[in-house]
Amino acid sequence: MTDFFSSETMPWLAGALVVVLLAMVWFFVGRPRTRLEQIINDISFDRVRNLVLPNADGGEILIDQLLLTSQGLLILEIKDVQGTVFGSDKMQDWTVIAPSRRFTFPNPQPGLYDRIAAVREVVRDVPVTGRILFMDGAEFPKGVPGLVSGLDELLAEFGEKDPGTARVKVDSFMPQWERLKQRWLSGGRA
Repeated sequence: MTDFFSSETMPWLAGALVVVLLAMVWFFVGRPRTRLEQIINDISFDRVRNLVLPNADGGEILIDQLLLTSQGLLILEIKDVQGTVFGSDKMQDWTVIAPSRRFTFPNPQPGLYDRIAAVREVVRDVPVTGRILFMDGAEFPKGVPGLVSGLDELLAEFGEKDPGTARVKVDSFMPQWERLKQRWLSGGRA
């Protein structure tokens, strides 16, 4: 019976340890970002997640993603659905038909309009818009409703080709953004 840490097994153990360490470094540091994360990083200068704001009826409204872009603030509502989407500005419910299932969900536009209004109440001097972002794999055969975007369209619309121009624009929004962020950091509510 050979010793587990013999001179014959040590190279194997060292090799296995190196492989495990490299895998850990790749997973925690060098792992490629998702396409969504890459595009968000390309179009935004800062981001706040899970922002809670008062809404018009005295309640609260949750904003999942609020981005600081060179065009102002952008609210993202992300829909990760695969299949054919039937929806329009005037439809109450939208339908997704995928190979294995069919389902409906409420038209997300009214909720997005409410979120835009809530953010505008806090940062009155900064342009605020929103997009319902459908991930790759969603198709709209009857036309794309308003405020709906795919990843490529989001990048084309909010990507800034000139970093210098973008920085000047963003700097003009910074006081309002910092005020909103401070309120958010002090308790998650702005």
